[in-house]
Amino acid sequence: MNVRPDQLAGILKQKLHPVYMISGDEPLQLMETSDSVRAACRRHEYSEREVLDADAGFDWQRFRDEANSLSLFASRRILDLRLPTGKPGRDGGQALKDYVANPPEDTVLLITAGKLEAAQKKSAWFKALDQAGVIVQCWPVGADGLTAWVKQRFQARGMQAGREVVDYVCQRVEGNLLAAAQEIDKLHLLVGPGAVDIEDVREAVADSARFSVFELADSALAGDRTRVIRILHGLHAEGIEPVLVTWALAKDIRLLAAVSANRDAVDYALKRAGVWQNRLSLYKACLARHSTTRFNRLLQRCARIDAITKGQQPGNVWDELQTLGYQLAG
Repeated sequence: MNVRPDQLAGILKQKLHPVYMISGDEPLQLMETSDSVRAACRRHEYSEREVLDADAGFDWQRFRDEANSLSLFASRRILDLRLPTGKPGRDGGQALKDYVANPPEDTVLLITAGKLEAAQKKSAWFKALDQAGVIVQCWPVGADGLTAWVKQRFQARGMQAGREVVDYVCQRVEGNLLAAAQEIDKLHLLVGPGAVDIEDVREAVADSARFSVFELADSALAGDRTRVIRILHGLHAEGIEPVLVTWALAKDIRLLAAVSANRDAVDYALKRAGVWQNRLSLYKACLARHSTTRFNRLLQRCARIDAITKGQQPGNVWDELQTLGYQLAG
């Protein structure tokens, strides 16, 4: 049975299956989905847990021995099999088929694996697992689904976040669910449950006494040169790597250079590029200040800064970043 991560909780409430396989390359979903299976097992008094790391040199006879061995304390147990590559090989595939053909009593097999390729999903061992238990594939959350995911995450912590707050978080995590979860958890600690608006979030960020590269990019797009210089001084004092600062500015300049080449379709191009609604005005303000030629020259300066960072050209990287930020804001 193949299900989505958000469907698993309902299935776990109904009953426990003998086999669960959770795969994907999105670390937060993979971790939390696996944890939910273990938690459900604990509620059903599966008190023992044996962890097996099936790396490239793994001896699958060990898996067979563990599957056939009796529990030391005659209690229920979890057989936690880690399969990083998602490729058990011929011997491993046969071992998994043999297991599901005659699963031991009072044992739940939990397999966690990396992203599976199409060939693995067509294999005999995968089909055997699908028939015997539950398959959960964790896909990365794209820009279209990130807003709903962040909003649900706020709700799960008893926080009611408006659209502006949700967008504010989304634009700063760049699709990184782990970073989004940490940001929401931090806000929960700072402002607590209940309604949360954009001022709450901004105050929480200010209370941390740290500037972010995203605030730098927004200030540069908005044309606030004084704030740009102040944030750059703060980033430098905090020891932020210059390459991260360069990346934050260069990705926006690169997008603006492409969009400015066709100014008759700015709104369409920005939305197609995944720009959040509350940042559209920032990009448009910057487009009004600079020409395509100017954006291309700023990109050349980004390349120079990158070369200085790598020691390929002489110069002071923070002086260059100040010039870049000032020019983008000017």
